[in-house]
Amino acid sequence: MSTLAQAFSCISDYDPNALTVCRAQEIILGLVAPLSGHERVFIKRGLNRVLAEDVIAPLNVPAHDNSAMDGFAVRHADLAPSGETRLNIVGTAFAGRAFEGSLKPGDAVRIMTGARVPAGLDCIVIQEDTRVEGPAGTAVVIPPGQRAGQNFRHAGEDLRAGQPALRAGKLLRPAEIGLLASLGQVEILLHRRLRAAIFSTGDELVSLGNPLQPGQVYDSNRYTITTMLERLGCEVIDMGVVKDDPATLEKTLQAAASCSDVIITSGGVSVGEADFIRSLMSRLGEVAFWKIAMKPGRPMAFGKIGNTGNSPWLFGLPGNPVAVMVTFYQFVRPALLKMMGAQPAALPTFRVPCLKPLKKAPGRTEFQRGLLLQDQGIWSVQPTGAQGSGILSSMADANCLIVLEHERGNVAAGEIVCVQAMEGLV
Repeated sequence: MSTLAQAFSCISDYDPNALTVCRAQEIILGLVAPLSGHERVFIKRGLNRVLAEDVIAPLNVPAHDNSAMDGFAVRHADLAPSGETRLNIVGTAFAGRAFEGSLKPGDAVRIMTGARVPAGLDCIVIQEDTRVEGPAGTAVVIPPGQRAGQNFRHAGEDLRAGQPALRAGKLLRPAEIGLLASLGQVEILLHRRLRAAIFSTGDELVSLGNPLQPGQVYDSNRYTITTMLERLGCEVIDMGVVKDDPATLEKTLQAAASCSDVIITSGGVSVGEADFIRSLMSRLGEVAFWKIAMKPGRPMAFGKIGNTGNSPWLFGLPGNPVAVMVTFYQFVRPALLKMMGAQPAALPTFRVPCLKPLKKAPGRTEFQRGLLLQDQGIWSVQPTGAQGSGILSSMADANCLIVLEHERGNVAAGEIVCVQAMEGLV
């Protein structure tokens, strides 16, 4: 565990009492590393998992030249340079059932989308541009202006046999699963699933299904964290609600450390009298307690638990529900992606005008919950209302975070602000 202390001591401008958001992100990503261990799974079970090896295309996709449209396959050389051309219809090519007849100059083949283009034909004329004539529709009239190779899907234009189709480290989404299926892949080698142990701390917390007593609240953080982890494809080990009792907390931390790659707690990292978890973390491992210049989510713990054997990373998140979500997205999510073997990327941001004024104190980064709106093709944003760190409804109403930079002050209505889209996250 001494390496972690050495790592902190070697970081320039490291001040646990005044870390900026960017600096905290850099420190965490500089310390965590991909997990060891792989497993081979059926591709449908690979969603939100990370490839552990390159996937080389065993065949061309598409496997042969095929039509991108319903229409007629013709020889471009048969078409008149000006004026209409009348060709004989000699058969039909269907998707999955190729035209097998012989062709001579002046012939055309009716073709369906996805059907293999008969050899020697090099132009697809869409059905809407043609006119069928003759007894029983045996001839087609082609207008001028057609181009050789039009409306073709060429063999291998999507994926070429022998070339990498997906690289190791790729996070698999529905598009990647479909691509793997198009190559005939049944199983793929993935980084093993990350195991995350979670629990909430606080005497005031009550698990669902139990009646509330005066001063008590239902524990929402565990459910929020669980579902955020499941969206990342993690295996969640739910340790429940832990009361503010040192012995119980110690036992829970030790149990979590024995079975997980990362421990995520909520509550118990501030300087309150009942926040025993700070001293326990220090005794059971090596943990830094940070005051990050941000709102919401100023207090946070980061480090390792366990002195022998398994030593999972620990993220001690604040207890307020909104602060839990904001700190998870800004710090925990990119770290977990790296541990899963992926290349973490910052959440996408873009700049839009803010419709309402915002209060902001310079010297910290603020994440205000916002609603992106579109009016006649122009995007703008407005806050979702009260911005207290305990108001979880503000996250439920939001589709973005308004990110107000460290040195920025108040925002006037109409000013440009930076937003992080949260579609697929919240």
